[in-house]
Amino acid sequence: MQPRMNLWIEQDGEVVLSEWRVSLLEAIAKTGSISSAASKMNVPYHRAWDKIQEMERGLDVKLVETQAGGAGGGGAHLTRTGLDYVEKFRRFQAGFKEQVERRFKDTFGK
Repeated sequence: MQPRMNLWIEQDGEVVLSEWRVSLLEAIAKTGSISSAASKMNVPYHRAWDKIQEMERGLDVKLVETQAGGAGGGGAHLTRTGLDYVEKFRRFQAGFKEQVERRFKDTFGK
């Protein structure tokens, strides 16, 4: 047996940040593209775009800036606010996994 935990943050009953959503934002930051990030996350582009819009609406902030394609190519990057939310979520999340594992061991003795 192994414990599992899924942490998310809601605003007015709607998920605005989660492990998966923050990983999507990190993939956008790393690849410079929503399409590439979606591919890395094994989801269709439209699902990734929908989740970005859900986060932005729920938080009432712009998280991702995009540039249309063309001769120079398109792209996407996180706004300063987007980077801040990623950092804050990761800081908030830090230590939860270890605490859950410790409590599991204390409870189940494994």
